[in-house]
Amino acid sequence: MRYDHDVLREIRERVDIAALIGAYVPLKKRGNDLVGLCPFHAEKTPSFHVHPDRGFFKCFGCGTGGDVITFVQKSENVAFGDAVRTLAAKAGIELAPENPRAARARSEREALYEANRVAAAYFTRMLGGQRGAPAVSYCRERGFSTTTIERFGLGYAPDSWSGLVTELERNGIDLPTAAKAGLVKPGQRGYYDFYRNRLMIPTYSTTGEVIAFGGRALGDGEPKYLNTTTTPVYTKGRHLFALNLARRGAQNDRTLIVVEGYLDCIALHQAGFENAVAALGTSFTAEQAAELNRYADHVFLCFDGDAAGGAAATKAIDVASKVIEHAGSSVRIVLVPPGDDPDSFVRREGREAFDRLLEKAKPALEFRIDAEVENLRGGFESPARLSQRAEALIHRLAPREEWDRWRVYVAGRLQVNVDDLRNSRFLADSANFVPKSKAAFAQSRHAAASVEPLSFEREVLSILLEEPRLAAEYSGRISPSRFRNEIYRRVYERIAEAGGTIATTADVFGLFAEDQGMLDLLAEIGRRDRSSAVRYGGSDERRAHLERVVERLRLEDERRRYRELSDLIDERLANGKTVSDELRGEFEALVAKLKR
Repeated sequence: MRYDHDVLREIRERVDIAALIGAYVPLKKRGNDLVGLCPFHAEKTPSFHVHPDRGFFKCFGCGTGGDVITFVQKSENVAFGDAVRTLAAKAGIELAPENPRAARARSEREALYEANRVAAAYFTRMLGGQRGAPAVSYCRERGFSTTTIERFGLGYAPDSWSGLVTELERNGIDLPTAAKAGLVKPGQRGYYDFYRNRLMIPTYSTTGEVIAFGGRALGDGEPKYLNTTTTPVYTKGRHLFALNLARRGAQNDRTLIVVEGYLDCIALHQAGFENAVAALGTSFTAEQAAELNRYADHVFLCFDGDAAGGAAATKAIDVASKVIEHAGSSVRIVLVPPGDDPDSFVRREGREAFDRLLEKAKPALEFRIDAEVENLRGGFESPARLSQRAEALIHRLAPREEWDRWRVYVAGRLQVNVDDLRNSRFLADSANFVPKSKAAFAQSRHAAASVEPLSFEREVLSILLEEPRLAAEYSGRISPSRFRNEIYRRVYERIAEAGGTIATTADVFGLFAEDQGMLDLLAEIGRRDRSSAVRYGGSDERRAHLERVVERLRLEDERRRYRELSDLIDERLANGKTVSDELRGEFEALVAKLKR
């Protein structure tokens, strides 16, 4: 949901940014700033600055910056709304009330969460008791330590028809609600336990609630896994197993490892890869990709060695990588040796060997091209036809700016001449051999060279970041249309629109509270201003610089008008027309101004 700007401002005003960050990072006073080691990247020399008077932080090492909401988002790896709710509770601020329909839906979800919580506690207790011996033995066979069992909340569903039913009733859980959560089933004699004689693996939301379970059969029972189906709090294909843990592991390098199953994921965590999650199948969805993109810029996609070699699974990996890339994260494909899965490989070979697999991981585009090249190599087509098909797949899979690089790569794999690929599409089209008329050449023209942003743009934003009140005074004198850099123009327009409602640097950051890219840009602009020894000592100096910008723009306008009038007068004289007194007077006045 969107939050009122006044509420966000109140949160920033009430929450002491120095105290908040000081609870995470030891800070020392340095001038007007507080300085410490950055919590978002490894460093030995402090480069993390907190500005209590201006309400924001900035790391000069990794570039991360923002306000109190941004800090909670990054340190806790949570969404904007979750950070707002956390800080609102801390500051004693009441957020907008829910409408009745939303309240009913939330009430139902809370009831399901409570049913799942009671069930998870019951399964944990069963695992620790005498009846849990088979599950404990299974965990030991898989190499799971006590710490890992506790970390993932593993449990045991005993071979009983009503053990969980009794536990739920004892805790006041409505059985129809428990059935809606997928914990019990209705029968002719009442409700009975859905999970029996299984190792229980709970899935948690990123905010800590149990939302689903996976039950692994301990014997020869079928199916091997019995999983929660769709409920009001869980939809398969929308959630990722262990993301509640992995989001912290991904905090520093923004990297996640995606595997197929629960046990693959748990085994990687125990081996030290605490940024692993499980997709619970090779069918990957846009919702899961969006979740990954919230916490990671880089994703390792790792499925079974046998699966990666099969045509159907290769297609699934292809789809999954495209979905993740479309959401904004880069993807590399980890190839586990045939006959292995991530679980068996890391348990047998160890962490270092899996690290080497990650180092050898192929970019998703290379994996997709390799798969298709292998199909081409298995045919009996002529080199000319092979080149045409290779060129076609490059056009289909690779970005245009990378076509030539991939031509060289694919030609090497197919053992054909790279020039054959370059020429194949041209030679295959007979229209390319039709003589072209001379008129075709007359229509070509050169595009204008790109123009670098004017230097004043960043300076103006830097000044308004330091003293936002100046926006109301100068927004009418410095038009947003004068900004050639589109991003700077958007920032300036937003600040100008806010006008007299903003007074502090934190207020400016508040205007872009839900746009992390803009927050990083503002922090970087603030960094530049501070890094060159206090360029503007006070309000008078800032205002003087803005006056110079206004004067510069006025002079540019006058010179442009001078050129326009000069051309117009020349044209009229060349055509034997008279020049009006009004036109001549304007021209002479401009000449006089420009001579001064």
